[in-house]
Amino acid sequence: MTDLYIGLMSGTSMDGIDAALVDFSSLHTDVIATHSEPYPGTVHRQLVAALDLPDPRTANLAGLDKAVGESFARATNRLLGIAGIDRAEVQAIGSHGQTIRHEPNAAQPYSLQIGNPEIIAASTGINVVADFRSADIRAGGQGAPLVPAFHKARFADASENRVILNIGGIANITVLPADPAIAVTGFDTGPGNTLMDAWAQRHLDAAMDTGGLWAAGGTYDAQLLEELLQDAYFSSAPPKSTGREYFNLDWLSRCTTADDLAAQDVQATLCRLTTRTIIEAIEKHAPGTQRLLVCGGGIHNSCLMQQLRAGLPGTRVESTAQHGLDPDWVEAAAFAWLAKQQLADRPGNLPEVTGAARPVILGTLFKAGDRE
Repeated sequence: MTDLYIGLMSGTSMDGIDAALVDFSSLHTDVIATHSEPYPGTVHRQLVAALDLPDPRTANLAGLDKAVGESFARATNRLLGIAGIDRAEVQAIGSHGQTIRHEPNAAQPYSLQIGNPEIIAASTGINVVADFRSADIRAGGQGAPLVPAFHKARFADASENRVILNIGGIANITVLPADPAIAVTGFDTGPGNTLMDAWAQRHLDAAMDTGGLWAAGGTYDAQLLEELLQDAYFSSAPPKSTGREYFNLDWLSRCTTADDLAAQDVQATLCRLTTRTIIEAIEKHAPGTQRLLVCGGGIHNSCLMQQLRAGLPGTRVESTAQHGLDPDWVEAAAFAWLAKQQLADRPGNLPEVTGAARPVILGTLFKAGDRE
């Protein structure tokens, strides 16, 4: 007997949608089919432009919301075709949506994701759970990161202290103590791939520094690195979260040291910034870590991974694949799990992680109507 859900995720790179069909019927989370759906070029350009809106809440994003929803629906339908699964067998879709702005520390905190869930439900014939962050923010939390609850359910081990590291556009950690009486914690450590990707786009005309080869061929600049590390975000106490609206090339341009360096050396420094802030976060907030499980796109950056292993000599650094879950699909699987939590009326947040006053049920259910 299967227990099937679909998770839809699109990260800060805004290059497209990850769709995963997940079976929760066993003790393990089984990802049984996956599909990546690129955004059409016009949609991608409109999404990038939306990042520069002074206040996206006051802009007319209805057309873009519809287009993104259609892209999410298309990814879902193609996933079902790949899997050969009847839509009636899927309990629900958990759709993260596409983040346009994340402002948990604003005078009126909010986190805005688009990708109309009503369109997804109507186009797929499957109930959709979306808008996962709002309930946590209403409870006084950051609305992020939300995946630590899934990390706890999937990867906690009573035999050792673990940290789960997700390196997407932003990097975040989940601290999983061996002792179940100790609360699970976690937070965004700072930039993951976002600065490196943006710098590669500017200087290589490429979506990313594939494999970290460009960074590996450069020499990091200690002065620039120390200048970047002075940002108050890195020393601020958790709970905390951040996003591309904060860590971007405008942020980097404030550090004038970069102006005098070769572009490749800046890339090497940005890679070092990501690893240094991750390592320092683990050393400060999870000093007894025995095993670091890595997921997200950053795991494919060999330069970054080598630096992590060198900087954490007492910790085993491994891919989540070695523990049964492909690192590229952990986040999509997490939002499938959060949809399952919502349908079961179970909380999906961890207050120790987000800073919320209490555990809350995350997401809003959008029904597809009668399914044939």
